[in-house]
Amino acid sequence: MLVFWKEKLVFLSVPKTGTTAIEAALSHRASMVISDPPELKHAPVYRYNRFFRPMFEKACNETSMETLAVMREPISWLGSWYRYRKRDFLDGTNRSTKDLSFDEFVDAYTRGDKPPFANVGSQAKFLEPRPNGTKVDHLFRYEDQPALVRFLEDRLKTQITFDRANESPAMPLTLSAKVEDKLRRKCSAEFELYDSLS
Repeated sequence: MLVFWKEKLVFLSVPKTGTTAIEAALSHRASMVISDPPELKHAPVYRYNRFFRPMFEKACNETSMETLAVMREPISWLGSWYRYRKRDFLDGTNRSTKDLSFDEFVDAYTRGDKPPFANVGSQAKFLEPRPNGTKVDHLFRYEDQPALVRFLEDRLKTQITFDRANESPAMPLTLSAKVEDKLRRKCSAEFELYDSLS
């Protein structure tokens, strides 16, 4: 999470959407950089609403903060998690996907009781508006980096270049039609939210 106090902007870090690269490029411009623990670095809207928004309002008398986030195409997002969890440092743990196909990983993700290796959260849940009106004010597609850069350069009055960071190894990902159909049916909120972004 990055807080740009003068610009009244909070960047909420959705995992696997290039947040490490964004933080590397912009942390020097931020008033607050929350990079650890992961539960705070990747604070979803509901956690921002519960802890950070009240702090800004009560301790700092600031009620006009806007939020910004990035969402990735849902299958690509799962592919990034799958590749990340194939890394050697997870070998032998219940979070490793080393011996699994992408089909097996995505099929496990669609279950109600997800095994640890497929328990990676939900972008739609992360970004879900709260009953009090707290929501993401500026939501960009990961695949449309130019729009994100234009917005940030205009808002922060600086030039921005994102370098690749924390990238998982490239590999072909094959998802069967059967599993993709199941994913689109069981996780329709992910696709509906992504498709609503222009």
